[in-house]
Amino acid sequence: MGELPVVLGMGAAVLLAAVLAVRFSTRLGLPSLLLYLAIGVLLGEVGFGVRVADPFLTQALGLAALVMILTEGGLTTRWTAVKPALPQGVALSTVAVGLSIAITGPALHWLLGLDWRTALLWGAVLAPTDSAAVFSVLRSVGLPKRLVGALELESGINDAPAYMAVVVLAEGTRVDWSLPLLVVYELSAGLVLGLALGFAGAWALRRAALPATGLYPLATVAVCVVAYSSGQLLHASGLLATYVAAVVLGNSSLPHRSDTLSFAEGLGWLAQIGLFVLLGLFASPERLLEAVVPGLIAGAVVLLLARPLSVLITQLPFRVRAREQVFLSWAGLRGAVPIVLAMIPLSRQLPGAQRLVDAMFVLVIVLTLVQGPTLGPLARLLRLPADTEPKEIAVDAAPLDELQAELLQVRIHRDSRLHGVYLSELRLPHGASLSLIVRDGRSFTPERTDRLQRGDQILIVTTESARDAAERRIRAVDRAGPLARWKGESGT
Repeated sequence: MGELPVVLGMGAAVLLAAVLAVRFSTRLGLPSLLLYLAIGVLLGEVGFGVRVADPFLTQALGLAALVMILTEGGLTTRWTAVKPALPQGVALSTVAVGLSIAITGPALHWLLGLDWRTALLWGAVLAPTDSAAVFSVLRSVGLPKRLVGALELESGINDAPAYMAVVVLAEGTRVDWSLPLLVVYELSAGLVLGLALGFAGAWALRRAALPATGLYPLATVAVCVVAYSSGQLLHASGLLATYVAAVVLGNSSLPHRSDTLSFAEGLGWLAQIGLFVLLGLFASPERLLEAVVPGLIAGAVVLLLARPLSVLITQLPFRVRAREQVFLSWAGLRGAVPIVLAMIPLSRQLPGAQRLVDAMFVLVIVLTLVQGPTLGPLARLLRLPADTEPKEIAVDAAPLDELQAELLQVRIHRDSRLHGVYLSELRLPHGASLSLIVRDGRSFTPERTDRLQRGDQILIVTTESARDAAERRIRAVDRAGPLARWKGESGT
């Protein structure tokens, strides 16, 4: 009992430091995840000497955190936003994973002198993009809906096939004709299980009369965790079942939905903080120095060869523009997932597994520093930003839930055709209203005779049923002006 106050105090201090790090990293333009990793390293070998040296424990806690991150990502994913990009996202999260392994493995076999099994294992560990990094970075950049939808779906789904590939290679499973059937079964069963539990959970929550509001978010998250455990016990993909169940629940009419989303967001942040601090405690700076060269080589192969080729091949059928392919290639963000997956061969004591883990630490740090801060400038260079893309504002207000209303924020960028449009010409659908304009640091309630200007931020109050139509109208006027309908612009 004497150690409990110390443990709780240290945990609270680390959490507070991590929360403050979000503000600090935003000002510096650095990814906050790296600061969490630095906190873990400072608490570990180079600082207070708190070490976590058990790969089994690190792997288990890492997977638990990943389940929470996927739950938050799925609950906050809007189906109407990702539906148009569903074929692209599925191709990126399945076919592109196989292509990335097939390209990275031989390249590292030749460049690093790895045996074939180890080289392919490196490729499998490096294949998935990180859902936490994608969800936190892309939603703040301001990009076309289809592009964001494809990347969100990829990051939410591709953990499952990559995890399966790592397990197969780590266990030395014999590769024969039955392996593709096993992969198809596990993914299909995970999808069906996630859909079933998601719809069943939504039905039950709508009919439950729980005695406290705070129980609804807990029950929602519990359904997603049950999806993971059920999938694993049934030899299906538990990670895919988790994400699918969360997407279904997040797009259902749940009681106290805004409270649930706020709780899930906080839980997601806690999982990210805990995961990166844990990995920092596991890391050994002395070993990381020895892994710099192989980590940089592996990162260069993935970033400059495997990712662009897999994007090019999988996006050819969808006629994706060249500049969007360039962005998709660069936006394959890596975070904690490769490190967690690298713990699997380490826990099985495979030869060279420690070198793989250390190289993943180096690679994640370098790629996060290189890719994260450059996504926004790259999008602007490629002329991709959609600053007028309406963004949902999370407001914890009971009247919004009762009225089934939502708030959307829109910024009018420099080249937008919204500039100069009178409010009377905007013609938002019934149920949506422009309620506030912020211009040059001043806010005012607009009249129908007011005109929108470049740099304005506008606030739209809309009912849930009118939200999609309001978004389409904003996009249409942004592209073609007030006569968008006559010009054939629908805003889709």
